[in-house]
Formats: sequence, C-alpha cells, structure tokens
Amino acid sequence: MIGLTLVTMIAEIAAGMITGSMALLADGWHMGTHAAALGITAFAYWYARSRSGDARFTFGSGKAASLGGFASAVSLAMVALLMAGESLHRLLNPQTIHFREAMAVAALGLAINLLSAWLLGGDHHGHDHGHSHGHGHGHGHGHGHGHGHDHGHAHHDHDDHHHDHHDHGVDHNLRAAFLHVMADAVTSVAAIIALAAGMWWGLGWLDPVMGLAGSLLIAVWSWGLLRQTARVLLDAEDTRELEQSIRRVAQESGYGAATHLHVWRVSPQGFACIIAVDHPGGEGLRAALESRLPQLAHVTVEASA
Repeated sequence: MIGLTLVTMIAEIAAGMITGSMALLADGWHMGTHAAALGITAFAYWYARSRSGDARFTFGSGKAASLGGFASAVSLAMVALLMAGESLHRLLNPQTIHFREAMAVAALGLAINLLSAWLLGGDHHGHDHGHSHGHGHGHGHGHGHGHGHDHGHAHHDHDDHHHDHHDHGVDHNLRAAFLHVMADAVTSVAAIIALAAGMWWGLGWLDPVMGLAGSLLIAVWSWGLLRQTARVLLDAEDTRELEQSIRRVAQESGYGAATHLHVWRVSPQGFACIIAVDHPGGEGLRAALESRLPQLAHVTVEASA
C-alpha cells in the first residue's frame, strides 16, 4: 500500500507540473502525507513484533498499535487543517483548472485508494504481535499470578450462558491506516464531482467547497480515532462489561465476590486483569478465568491466606 501511494503521489505531482494544475500538485503532496502515515502504521507493527519478548514491557508491546493509531490520527488532523486552509484560499482566490487532465488523474487516485481499501479489508481484525509467550505461577502466601497466551486473533467467549462483546478487539493502528485511505478516497470523489461540475456547468467554486466538506469529514474521523486511542493509552477504556463477566466467573467458581478488580487493555485483542478475592488459593480462579474469558492475556489473582 505504501508503494501504491508513493507511485500515485509521483504521478499526480508530475501531472500537476506538466498541466500547470495546482489541484493535482496539492493532491499529490496530500498523498505524500498519507504515505508517511502508512509508514507509521508499518513501523508500529514492526516495533511491537520486535519487542514482543522484551522484559521491559511488563504486559507486552501490544499497545504499540494504539500508539501508532494515535500518531496517525494526529497526522490526519493536520491533513484536514491543511485541506481546509487550501480550500479557503482557493475559494477567495479562484485559479484556472485544467478540468479534463485533473479529472483523469483524480480518477486514477480513486482507483488506487479503492484497491488499498480492498487490501486492508482482508484483515479487519489486524494482528497482535505484543505477546510472545505465557506463564503462570503461585505463591505460598495465597497470591496466584498467571499470564495467558494472546495468539493474535480476536477471541470469543464460548460459554453457554454468557458472552462478552469486549472480545471483538479493535486494532486502532489498522483502523488509522484505513481512515487515511478513505480520506484520500473522499478527496478524490469530491475532486471528481467538483471538476465535472466546473467543466460542464461552469461551477468552478464547487472545487474549494467540496474541499472544505472533505476536510470537515476527515477532522471528524481524526477526532474519533484520537479519543479511542487516547483512552487505551491512558487505561481509561470502558471495560465494565468484561468486569461483570470476570465477577460472574469468580462467583460461579466458588470464590465469592471480588474485593478488588482492575481491567485494562494491553493489546488490540488482549486485556490484563488483577482480581482480589477473600478465598484461599488463586490458581483455580486463574484457570477458570483464562478458560472462559480467553481475551484475558494476563491474569493476576490475589487470594487470602
């Protein structure tokens, strides 16, 4: 996808220089910013995979995906701001546009974006490279600690009576890449509509107006992604549904009500859990939680002596 984006960027910039179209030049550099954002996405996956066995990452390197998504969301916001500024400039200072040439290259850009979206569509759930191994151990004074396996796929709780929707993990890094591609597609569609209106009906002012509309849509996408990734990075995600499932498993396993419970995301599909119960022995509860709620990548049980 990075290669496709770079090729399209070069084609648009070259066409813009040949035809004298500022619209094509602007869109070409716009494609360049998305190539950089896709580079951030690829780097985040490489970093998570290469650090998966690094002991310095207490709960694995899975959050690198959310960090990559946050960085991409910031760049998406910058693109929206630049698009809005350029559109306002063109609205106040109309420029001559070579409609036919610009439409042809915009159509090429749209085709590349649709191809990129199709490539991304083959992996909606993404990959989790943040955990490479699992282990569990218990202490004689009543504390049982366990770290389960996170195999890199969205997990589902197949308990006959309960289902936890938190097992449908969202890979914010992959979503950020998809939003960048869709932002390019929206820009291309808006450009084609505006160029067609300008060529056939003389409505050249639609070009900057469509640019403003596209920048607003991209800004909304960016804000949503920033909020989602920030919550993960700050451990402020809503995990109440998963917490209810954990408390239910503790009750049904004979350990009673949890006195303390902390749950937070450590990877796109994995969560960590610390639970305290007023019951001797914690290995049984840890095993029950890992068995019935496989989205728990790390489980620590604090049991009374």
